[in-house]
Amino acid sequence: MPTYIYKNLETGELYEFKQSMKDEAYTQHPETGAPVKRVISPPAITFKGSGFYVNDSRSPAGEQTGGSGSGDKG
Repeated sequence: MPTYIYKNLETGELYEFKQSMKDEAYTQHPETGAPVKRVISPPAITFKGSGFYVNDSRSPAGEQTGGSGSGDKG
């Protein structure tokens, strides 16, 4: 189950709740009833650059892109 971050609209305090992806977003804190709003947060993992996958977007064999770090030697 994913963990979602909620912000208390009155105090600014942040909370984490585990919810199913099918569940509706909370509008109130489940225990206190205080108004809350779901906060959008960046993903935990970010892949940057090329070469992470075999089928990564690469130019066909024999072509040079001219950029450094393309992984081609030759």
